[in-house]
Amino acid sequence: MESSESQYNSTLQWLFRQLPMFSRVGAAAYKPGLQTTDELDKAFGHPHRAFRSIHIAGTNGKGSVSHNLASILMAQGYRVGLYTSPHLVDFRERIRVDGEMIPHEAVVDFVERYKAMDYSGHPSFFELTMMMAFDWFSRSHVDYAVIEVGMGGRLDSTNVITPVGCVITNISKDHTQFLGDTLEKIAGEKAGIIKPGIPVTIGQASGSVREVFERKADAEGAPVRFAEDLYPAGVESTASFRDLQGNSFSSPLCGDYQLKNLATVLTAVDMLRECGVTLSGEAVAKGISDVCKATGLMGRWSVLRRSPEVIADTGHNEDGLRGNIRQLLRELESRRAKGAGGADPKLRLVIGFVSDKDIANILKLFPAEAEYYICNAQIPRALKSDLLADRCRDAGLRVSPERVFPTVRSAYERALSEAGSEDIIYVGGSTFVVADCLAALRSESSK
Repeated sequence: MESSESQYNSTLQWLFRQLPMFSRVGAAAYKPGLQTTDELDKAFGHPHRAFRSIHIAGTNGKGSVSHNLASILMAQGYRVGLYTSPHLVDFRERIRVDGEMIPHEAVVDFVERYKAMDYSGHPSFFELTMMMAFDWFSRSHVDYAVIEVGMGGRLDSTNVITPVGCVITNISKDHTQFLGDTLEKIAGEKAGIIKPGIPVTIGQASGSVREVFERKADAEGAPVRFAEDLYPAGVESTASFRDLQGNSFSSPLCGDYQLKNLATVLTAVDMLRECGVTLSGEAVAKGISDVCKATGLMGRWSVLRRSPEVIADTGHNEDGLRGNIRQLLRELESRRAKGAGGADPKLRLVIGFVSDKDIANILKLFPAEAEYYICNAQIPRALKSDLLADRCRDAGLRVSPERVFPTVRSAYERALSEAGSEDIIYVGGSTFVVADCLAALRSESSK
């Protein structure tokens, strides 16, 4: 008889083999539209109708905002589902109830029930795992589920839900081959989650992008609020900030980009209160401060070690990486100013990208004086490290042949071996580079 662990591994391999993940293979796995989702939803008894939901879209920050809102709801005492993607190390990270990942046996059970239906359609990996999440949330009797959009919004399979409120964090250029080549087109796709009469919080939007949201909200009769109007510069600092009522908060998330994400969270909290969701100031403070512990949030300016300091971040598009590099250079200058004649701190970058991303403008953001360790994640969609090294050299970055690696682990280990105690090592460029690094560290710590 097959062991439960073996059953789970077989089930997971079936999911990966039968239903290719967009995150692994890219466009071949992308399937916009709601027809299959509607069919699956009916087949499984419309599980999303069993709980209230909050829908989160946006280019950057939707994961952080989703985790924060889930943690706040948990701190209030609600039973909370959280659906996010992609996962970093464990598939089950995508589906959590009160912070706990879906059990192995629940994954097996869902897939077995799906197979027994003899369903004639061909769902994508995302469509089926999303339905798994909704089914698990229904069976777990959650009060609320925070649902993160996979891509876009209008045609994303998560758009089958009717939430109590929705949030759109910001708009920048990413997945342009699917969502459009202008900010206005991308905003139009993400605005597709706005539904009749359902309030919406917008994090960052100005000019013509703001007009897209205002027009859509007006057409749907949806109350809309903009976090930028209430917190023009975001919150003061992640370590200590206040809401408009003067309540004090502190977040463990250290990336500069979290200043605006947290402003979006606070604005969304007020929206939810107006929708009848009880959220005390104490629950908001606890939820924000405990977010990593409560929900398992990883990869957002995560400090993996000190001396040398290692930072891993899943920022992967031009907007996200611009802010990250700015923060890295500021920290490097601060260390140099404090050096008092000691060794000159260096910035060491372990980077890789996916092959379907236009990285020409992204590479222009990277500093010429940094030390580069080029790698590729272990997914078919990854840009091979030798090709990336050539692209980096074309962009004026110094990349020596001996610092081009076939894996993230080998690149990271070389960077660590060459780093001084005051150096900064940054691991990123792609979510999957961070995922491989975290998996390697987890493997090492379990030995």
